[in-house]
Amino acid sequence: MASSNAATISKIASVAASAMLVRSIVNDFLPPHFHHFLLSRFCNIFSRFSSRLSMVVEEYNEFAVNRLYEAAEVYLSTRISPSNTRLKVGKQDREKGFLVTMDRGEEIVDVFDGFKITWRFVRTETEKRVPNSHGGSSMKENRYFELSFDKIHRDKVLSSYFPHILDRAKAIKDENTPVKIFTLSERYRFGDPNGLWSSVVLDHPSTFETLAMEESQKAAIMKDLKKFMERKQLYRKVGKAWKRGYLLYGPPGTGKSSLIGAMANFLNFDIYDLELTDVRRNSDLRNLLMATSNRSMLVIEDIDCTKELKNREGSGDQAVVPSRWGEFGDKEVTLSGFLNFIDGLWSSCGDERVIVFTTNHKEKLDPALLRPGRMDMHIHMGYCSFSGFRIMASNYLGIHDHPLFVHVKDIMQKLQITPAEIGEVFMRSELDNPTVALQGVIDALQGKEKEKEEEKEKEKEKKEDDEPVEVKESAGDSKEEDEKTGEEKKLSGGAIRFLRTAF
Repeated sequence: MASSNAATISKIASVAASAMLVRSIVNDFLPPHFHHFLLSRFCNIFSRFSSRLSMVVEEYNEFAVNRLYEAAEVYLSTRISPSNTRLKVGKQDREKGFLVTMDRGEEIVDVFDGFKITWRFVRTETEKRVPNSHGGSSMKENRYFELSFDKIHRDKVLSSYFPHILDRAKAIKDENTPVKIFTLSERYRFGDPNGLWSSVVLDHPSTFETLAMEESQKAAIMKDLKKFMERKQLYRKVGKAWKRGYLLYGPPGTGKSSLIGAMANFLNFDIYDLELTDVRRNSDLRNLLMATSNRSMLVIEDIDCTKELKNREGSGDQAVVPSRWGEFGDKEVTLSGFLNFIDGLWSSCGDERVIVFTTNHKEKLDPALLRPGRMDMHIHMGYCSFSGFRIMASNYLGIHDHPLFVHVKDIMQKLQITPAEIGEVFMRSELDNPTVALQGVIDALQGKEKEKEEEKEKEKEKKEDDEPVEVKESAGDSKEEDEKTGEEKKLSGGAIRFLRTAF
């Protein structure tokens, strides 16, 4: 019996030694891509005899963000267990706690409806050549989750488990995740189709309660946003993409950016800030849309400054936005591509989307941009009204009424002043003394009123100086001119008679 055990142990040791020798030969003499080939072959052979099934959830599907990957990342952060030995920890402003996620190679075991699912996080890097201005190549990062479970649960995972993850992740994000603002990432600038956007936390304090705007106008905007959020089935029933477009127009300093912040906080939507001149071509515009998440706001500010989108007369759909990417071909975003981006077939690649445009000059925009379906609600951001001033006084001074309000109201009825200008006056004032602060506002308003009157006087004087001077002849001058003309006629007649007598 002892000899039999010794023989068995000897065979195991021999097999192990042979395996180690083969491994050493493979590592030393075969290229890395061949390692992967052999490993995948062995895995395929053994998987045929295994009762386990594996699925891969990649970060991107082609150019689009994989919604299931995003949801799994959030969901699995709540399934960390003491058995995990390597974790990533982060903290961002306005988040309620630390964000703890899996690091590369870590596994998490989840239990759903009585069966176990094992998740493993994988991150690899590959070299990718990109047509940037410096030439060469860059490293492309690939991230994905690999989950495995018993094959008999395949249908249940697809029909119940994955929807459960999506729902739980949405609830977790709504409760804990702060609003973020996204901009084009360096990956996009170097030609990498993955990771088109990079983000930071949007710590914007603006809300509808603090917004210096007419109450009726604020109520109308909030009502429209609520209807949009509640009408998913209606949009689907009538065959429309679940999105809504808003145009904010008015002079600079009237609170357009503050309203965008208030809308994002009200909806709890992330913001994607898009500068059209940073986009190379129409195909990139589509890819950028596909890479934005559901429940998000796309913001295109100062669209009137993009002069090629102001008017299509004489150029049709070939009006273009010039690109900063001169070294690439197809260096333009056409108007037709832009319109299809916000209102065509590609605009339906996602749900709960809000698109916000801002402009200082609405009259300069092409009518094609203004129609419903593209800019559904036009919101005029005008100069500060007295009711807006009262809101600002409440925000800055903590008061709702004051005897000096009457004087402020009288002056504001004669002036056009922006909320930004009033806010700057408050920031320079003694905010702990409302009377002094309000007197400072009155002084500033009176100074602005005086400047306005001086400008009117200067314009009047300039207009008078530019008027042509009309010279009128006096009666005496006219008589003298007539006598001169008659004398010239007499001289002329005498000259003629002299010539006749002479010849």
